Amino acid sequence: MDFLSLPINIIIGNIISFFASIALILSCIVNDKREAYKYQVIEALILTVSSAFFLSWTGILTMLIAAARNYLVMNEKLSSKLAIMFIIITLIICPIINTMGLIGLLPMIGIIQLTICNYYLKTIKWIKVAFIVNVLIYAIYFIGIYDIVSCLTQVITAIIGFISLFKLIKDEKEERIV
Repeated sequence: MDFLSLPINIIIGNIISFFASIALILSCIVNDKREAYKYQVIEALILTVSSAFFLSWTGILTMLIAAARNYLVMNEKLSSKLAIMFIIITLIICPIINTMGLIGLLPMIGIIQLTICNYYLKTIKWIKVAFIVNVLIYAIYFIGIYDIVSCLTQVITAIIGFISLFKLIKDEKEERIV
């Protein structure tokens, strides 16, 4: 079922994804955790809409879950029961609605990976590692659905994440030497 035609869907989806990219960038530059998660909720909701244009049903579901999860993290209400519920919903529904093969399963992998990491990881170094892995998973997914804008944003975010991680590791080593 096509909304319009694939080329038009891709163009509209990329335009919508541009606004999601702005929200992601804003989440990376603010210094308040709550504000960062607020922008990530906005990003996920916008990507929900763009996923519809890319005809990615798993993308729609996982972005809705990401928005809900990030909202709970923002308000410090992500319990283990809610994290498990999000994972179970993802594991049951995503394979059923997936029409894109392995590419369609990448959002499922990404949402599960980040949900587990959001709950369990407490140190900034491992949070950064988890975030880098997640954006790389999504970069592959986005290129697979022709969401070039989101793919580029994820790659840039991964590069910034790597630089930040290496700086953090370097600073930790320098602190140990002193």
